[in-house]
Amino acid sequence: MKKTWRWFGKNDSITLPMLRQIGVEGIVTALHSIPNGEVWPYEEIVEMKRYIESYGLEWSVVESLPVSEAIKYGGPERDALIERYKQSLANLGRAGIHCICYNFMPVLDWARTELDHPWADGSTSLYFNRVKFVYFDKYILQREGCDADYPAAELEAAAQMHAKALSEGTLEALHAQLTDTIIVKTQGFVNGNISEGEANPVAHFRQLLSLYDGIGREELRANMKYFLEAIMPVCDEWEMDMCVHPDDPPMQLLGLPRIVTCDDDIEWFLDAVPNPHNGLTFCCGSLSAGAQNNVPALAEKYCKRTHFVHLRSTDVLPNGDFIEADHLRGRAHLIEVVRTFERERPNVPMRVDHGRCMLGDESKGYNAGYSFHGRMMGLAQMDGVMAVVRDELRNKAETANK
Repeated sequence: MKKTWRWFGKNDSITLPMLRQIGVEGIVTALHSIPNGEVWPYEEIVEMKRYIESYGLEWSVVESLPVSEAIKYGGPERDALIERYKQSLANLGRAGIHCICYNFMPVLDWARTELDHPWADGSTSLYFNRVKFVYFDKYILQREGCDADYPAAELEAAAQMHAKALSEGTLEALHAQLTDTIIVKTQGFVNGNISEGEANPVAHFRQLLSLYDGIGREELRANMKYFLEAIMPVCDEWEMDMCVHPDDPPMQLLGLPRIVTCDDDIEWFLDAVPNPHNGLTFCCGSLSAGAQNNVPALAEKYCKRTHFVHLRSTDVLPNGDFIEADHLRGRAHLIEVVRTFERERPNVPMRVDHGRCMLGDESKGYNAGYSFHGRMMGLAQMDGVMAVVRDELRNKAETANK
C-alpha cells in the first residue's frame, strides 16, 4: 500500500519536507481556495502538482472535490453544477491526477461532540457522546420532531444535562462548546458550509437542513445515482477513479438520510452504477463506528472496488458512544484489513487518519483530528504492520513455489 498523508496546502503548518522525512510517499490534498461548485482551473492544479513534486512527493489523491449540496438534494442548479464538476474532473485527469475521494453526506460531513477527549496517558482524541448529540439536537438546534429519533433514556439524560447546566450557570458555555464542535470546527474546514466567526451558525445550519425537507433515503440514493451516471463518461475518458467516503458516523443524524453506512448501502451504490471507476474509499474508522459493520469482512468483500483506504479504528462503547482507538487496536482490526489490501490491492493509496493530540500537538492549531505527532505514530504503526504482512505474503509465495 502506498503511504499518503492528508495535507491542507501551502498554509499547512505541517510541511512537505517534514512529511518526506517521516516516510510519506504521496500527498492527499485539494484546492481549498476554490469555492464549492466552481471549476478547478487546470493551471492551478498543475501548479499545485508541481509544487508537491518539487519535494520528491506525488499528488496521489484529491480529498476532496466537494459535491455541492444542490447536487445531493437535487436542486434546480444541479445540472449546471454537475457540468462544472465534470470540467474539474477533466482538468485533474489532464494533469495526471486520477483518484478522487468525495462524500455524499447531506450538510453534516462528520460528527463528533468532543475534539479533545482525554486519555489516561495525557493525550486526547475525538469522541462521540450520544447524549451530548441528543442535547445539541433538542436544546440547541431545537429540531422539530427530534424526540421521535431517540430512546427515552437518552432524552431523559439530555434533560438532566440541561437542568444541571441551568442550575450551575454553565448553559451558555455548554451551548457554545457543542455549537463550535458540531457545526463550526468539524464542518468549516472540510466543506466550507460554515465558517469561523459565523454570526449565527445555528440559524445557518437550520437553513442548510431545511434544504433536505422531503428528501429521504430513496430520494438521496436516486440523486447519487444521477450524479454518478452523469460523470462516468468523463471518468472513462480520463481514467478517473471516484471513491465515496462512508458516512461518519454510519448512522442517521438530525433527520437527514445517510446512504453509505453498511454492507447493503455499499452494495447498492456499486451495483447501481457498475462502472469500475465508481468505487469506495474504505474508511475503517467510519465503518467501525457502526456496530453493524464487520470491517475485515467488508474489506474482503469490497477490496476490488476500493480505490483509497483510510486506516484508523474506533471503539464502540456499550452505551453507543464511540472513541478513536489506537491504530493497533479497536474494532476495525486494521492488521486484518492490511492483510487483505496488501494481498489484493498492494498499490492502493492509504493514509492514517484522526491521530491523537500528543507531545504538544494541541498547541499547534491543527485541524481537528489532524495532528502531526499522533498521525506520525499511527503511520509508523501501520508501516510496521505492512512490512510484516509483506513478509508473510512473500514467505507464503516462496513456500508455494517450492
